[in-house]
Amino acid sequence: MKLSKEMKAFEVWIGYTFTRPHLLQRALTHASLSSETRPDNQRLEFLGDRVLGLVMATALLEADKKAAEGQLAPRFNTLVRKETCAEVAREIDIGAVLKLGRSEMLSGGRRKQALLGDAMEAVIAAVYKDAGFEAAQEMILRLWGSRVHQVEADARDPKTALQELVQAKGQTPPDYVLLSREGPDHAPVFTIAVRLTDGTEAQAVAGSKRQAEQAAAKALLERLG
Repeated sequence: MKLSKEMKAFEVWIGYTFTRPHLLQRALTHASLSSETRPDNQRLEFLGDRVLGLVMATALLEADKKAAEGQLAPRFNTLVRKETCAEVAREIDIGAVLKLGRSEMLSGGRRKQALLGDAMEAVIAAVYKDAGFEAAQEMILRLWGSRVHQVEADARDPKTALQELVQAKGQTPPDYVLLSREGPDHAPVFTIAVRLTDGTEAQAVAGSKRQAEQAAAKALLERLG
């Protein structure tokens, strides 16, 4: 099969040219547009997640040869989490070439973090199936860039950092409160508040409760300095 002009431009973005273009098309096809003749990217996403994990585990061991497992684990989780995959996906504009059904497209699917992260993992798997581990590894390390060496600063998630901070001050753990849930089931919007016993609080809005809690914790950490 021949790739469209947009898909060929995407190959330039990722720095890899497919010998089997149908793999790229499948990696970019969401379940909302799949059919018997056009499979979606879910199986590739499953594989890509594992390839990414192996690449990042190897990279972290090589980047810090003295780090203990307890230090490496949070760094690894930061590099492979869906939020990071979606961040990389935005940088290479995966949203512009995602193949979506009409309803998903109208609901803002090209901007959804989960869809972008899934597609990024699927593209990784497509490269792996097309040319093997080394080709996938090369692309991943190029796209993730300096994140591997800068991950220590981001390894502790905001909720953990906030809890450690308030407990160090002798306060009870922060309380997370769901203020509202709006939007349709396929695209919910959550508003979360995090509150301390002294009345200090911060709020955040995101597409999942976990993301909203993390964002609220980050906002409160910034407020506390």
